[in-house]
Amino acid sequence: MTIYLDIIFLENFILNLIILYAVGIETKAKMKHIKIILASIIGSLYAIVTYTIKNWFINSILMKFILSIIMIYIAFETKNYKELIKKTIFFYFTSFAFGGGALAVIYMVNAKKISIQNGIILGKYTLFTIAIGVTLAFIVTIISFKLIKNKISKKDLIRNITIKINNKFIKVKAMIDTGNFLKEPITNIPVIVVEDRLLKNVIDEEILDNIENILGGDLNNISEITKNEYMSKMRVIPFTSLGKQHGMLLGIKAQEVIIEENNETRKLNKVIIGLYNRKLNKKNEYQALIGLI
Repeated sequence: MTIYLDIIFLENFILNLIILYAVGIETKAKMKHIKIILASIIGSLYAIVTYTIKNWFINSILMKFILSIIMIYIAFETKNYKELIKKTIFFYFTSFAFGGGALAVIYMVNAKKISIQNGIILGKYTLFTIAIGVTLAFIVTIISFKLIKNKISKKDLIRNITIKINNKFIKVKAMIDTGNFLKEPITNIPVIVVEDRLLKNVIDEEILDNIENILGGDLNNISEITKNEYMSKMRVIPFTSLGKQHGMLLGIKAQEVIIEENNETRKLNKVIIGLYNRKLNKKNEYQALIGLI
């Protein structure tokens, strides 16, 4: 069988490109075409290397895992290792679905003339055949993700949390937001976003009534007593969201946060409470957002 390296490169490049775009859509990541193209090229070059060079490490599972991490890191603006791991997991799920779909179609069309060498599928099949397989895999993947999302209801993602500030406690319902990676930029302490109206019993009203002024650096309406009490606890948290690309939240360092989950409690001592001046949920099913911390 005659093997054309340029065809292997092109096939892998197209598949890598589609898979990376799918991962970006699934994880709602910021995507830059040039970065995704570069990551796809690196993955395609590796496919050629594994076929042409006989080396146990290059063909090992560890090397393939390292390559996938590199591809995800190059393709997307990953802010921390948790986000990198999340996107890598999505990358593998999507790769298995797409690869399985393409292989199934290729096998049904031309099963007798297919071989696998160093993890690369070789045979007499056309790009059209691959396109059909990828299309079917894409449809199956999208349907599967929708079914999984429908199975996970909001009730499964809501937790009761108790916040302790100034030796006072407030209990609220928080929704686990898997896309929330908000952290205080200097200390990297995670941030829990809470509707500020609920915190009147634990945070001084001078702070709550002057959030915008404080974010702007104006402390004229804050008494010296309150300043002395809160200055060491206050943080300014930059964030991005739909409709607000460069927002700022006032954060207050909590003494403790207790999360109730599955009849157990988990205590966190390093958490910042981000004060949000609107309702997070119109139905009032939850009043706070908590990330994977």
